[in-house]
Amino acid sequence: MTGAEAIRLAVTDLAGAGVDDPARDARRLLAMVMGIDPSRLTLHLHDQITDQEEFAFFLHVQERCKRQPLSQIVGYREFYGRRFQVTPAVLDPRPDTEILIEAALAEPFERVLDLGTGSGCILLTLLKEMPGAWGLGTDLSSKALEVAKANREALGLDGPAVLREGSWWDAVEGGPFDLIVSNPPYIAEAAMATLEPEVRDWEPHLALTPGGDGLDAYRVITAGARAHLEPGGRLMVEIGFDQGEAVAAMFDAAGFAEVRLLPDLDGRDRVVMGNAP
Repeated sequence: MTGAEAIRLAVTDLAGAGVDDPARDARRLLAMVMGIDPSRLTLHLHDQITDQEEFAFFLHVQERCKRQPLSQIVGYREFYGRRFQVTPAVLDPRPDTEILIEAALAEPFERVLDLGTGSGCILLTLLKEMPGAWGLGTDLSSKALEVAKANREALGLDGPAVLREGSWWDAVEGGPFDLIVSNPPYIAEAAMATLEPEVRDWEPHLALTPGGDGLDAYRVITAGARAHLEPGGRLMVEIGFDQGEAVAAMFDAAGFAEVRLLPDLDGRDRVVMGNAP
């Protein structure tokens, strides 16, 4: 069987399972089992694949047909130009989170805190982009921190990046900080059933929803942030598309100045940010 023949069969299966872009995913999976860069796959589509490659390819296709995220199958996701390990223990880094990265990098910082760090993609990206800065990432999940530690090592950030296990402010030490960032769980409990299977069935619920109205994490973060920020320090959080007004009101109530909303590429509210007085 050639690579092209394998892809044609896989696309039929993936499309039948409701996968969004079956051709793209089939190509990524074939490139993985053939051990080549996806950008070079076209050059090899008419090559015969080995029995071992064929077996591995269709095994992974069936995993994807069960709607397991592609990033979990291939083991990584590209984020802000770097490769981050991904497992079912962490959220899949998303392009919308790069809005938070850009906002954080708009001003220099020396000490950054990432609450609920997950894969570490936010904290580690910020430290790579701001040489000389130091950062702390916290997470309640020990399995998530294992992934973050692997990403930290892969990026050569064992020195400037510290990772600690614990719930929100309980795990924080080494402040005050001039920047605090977070992409906390924010999906309302009632909305969980409406999510795509890749998210609902495969990503960690602890990182997706705090239950209730989805705003509990923001209540905790805004209540404690000023005690851990330098005067003038910045707090910024990623939010759901319909949570901007509610979270901005929490920033105002906590005494933050210059509270503002930043949109994502689709024009929806994505980040709330403010400055400590």
